[in-house]
Amino acid sequence: MTQFDGSATQLIGDVDCTADGKPLCDANGVKGYPTIKWGDPNSLEDYKGARDLKSLIKFAEENLKPVCSPANIDLCEDDKKAEIEKFSAMSTADLDAAITGQEKLIDDAETEFKDAVEKLQTTYQDLMAAKEKAAEDVKAAGLGLMKSVAAHKSKSQGNDEL
Repeated sequence: MTQFDGSATQLIGDVDCTADGKPLCDANGVKGYPTIKWGDPNSLEDYKGARDLKSLIKFAEENLKPVCSPANIDLCEDDKKAEIEKFSAMSTADLDAAITGQEKLIDDAETEFKDAVEKLQTTYQDLMAAKEKAAEDVKAAGLGLMKSVAAHKSKSQGNDEL
């Protein structure tokens, strides 16, 4: 953080999500610690890169700078400018409804994912139990004794002494 202290375009901060920073963390979707967020303060992204100092500094130098946004429209490509203009022309109520709709799509995908993982977990547990039962049944049917007899036979077949 000290390396970027005083930068006009790069802010790196530390928030304690277990204390006074909890509301900020909740508002930005921080679910585990440590979590690194970056980007537009109104739409922070999860950092998914390496966590060593060299990688973090490289990422900060390459990515923590002004980007295309309504406040920096001059940095936008024509297609993004058009999209910003379209959203800017919407009423606040329509924009809020559109945001809510998009966030619901993400929430629905998360719910679908969690449900599918739960089904997979149940399937895994059922398959593991079936596998263990099959192994127990095979052992109970005499596998160990068969192996002992086979080992004994192979020892005695190679022995010509009386």
